[in-house]
Amino acid sequence: MKVTRAAAPLLPLCERLLPTRLTGLSVALLKATALELAILAGHLLLYPSGIIQERRTTPAPPSADAPRLPTEDKPPVVLLHGFIDNRSVFVLLRRALAQDGGRHLESLNYSPLTFDIRAAAELLGRHIEDICERTGRERVDVVGHSLGGLIARYYVQRLGGDRRVRTLVTLGTPHGGTQVAPLANAHPIVRQMRPGSDVLEELREPAPGCRTHFVAFWSDFDHVMVPVETACVDHPDLMVRNVQVTGIGHLALPVHPTVANEIRKALDAAPTATRPAARPGGLTVA
Repeated sequence: MKVTRAAAPLLPLCERLLPTRLTGLSVALLKATALELAILAGHLLLYPSGIIQERRTTPAPPSADAPRLPTEDKPPVVLLHGFIDNRSVFVLLRRALAQDGGRHLESLNYSPLTFDIRAAAELLGRHIEDICERTGRERVDVVGHSLGGLIARYYVQRLGGDRRVRTLVTLGTPHGGTQVAPLANAHPIVRQMRPGSDVLEELREPAPGCRTHFVAFWSDFDHVMVPVETACVDHPDLMVRNVQVTGIGHLALPVHPTVANEIRKALDAAPTATRPAARPGGLTVA
């Protein structure tokens, strides 16, 4: 996936100042950075709208004359935001996933004062049990951005959540730990996202028979993931598809329409129980 028509006025300057082999990369980086700033500005405006927890509803049964959709292939979807964020980050993704109908969508806000990934994973588990009870479904899909993906993975691997989660899609999640912003180590949950933390070491332990299918999106311009490949899932016991996204940054992953389309395809696809784990860089969206 490549972002175009951004930072175009700077192109001639880059061509003069940089070697030819670096020009394309630098212009792409400028485009990705410009897009990140634009998304950040828009998200700051939307942020207040997502502070309040989403109202939990029970899907209304369809009328007798309504066309029947293949809902058996579309379990409910839970959207889980990242660090110091809320459900407003999923405004556009939610709209994209709802376009073809037949999919129950819910977001979960966890408190910015949450200090432990394990506690947040337990909260997610209770929320998913509530969704299954209200919808009458046995399993759900989960889409987690950044820290949200790590919380969902802990629930799946360590708390028996693979019984409930069919597909887990992660967007820019530090599966291997990120080294960005070392001064942020004062926050306990940031320390849990560092390489070698107790939580990440738990996730490296064997997970035989895990029933959840993982789809991990990682971006080559994600400055929150250091190194960028840390957003890949690399575990011999897990069914994984790692998807490389080219040309956008961390904040754009839950917003960009091309990524949203790929997420929808991942949720529509029936997971295969025998798929082997994929190494980082297994698939590129271009």
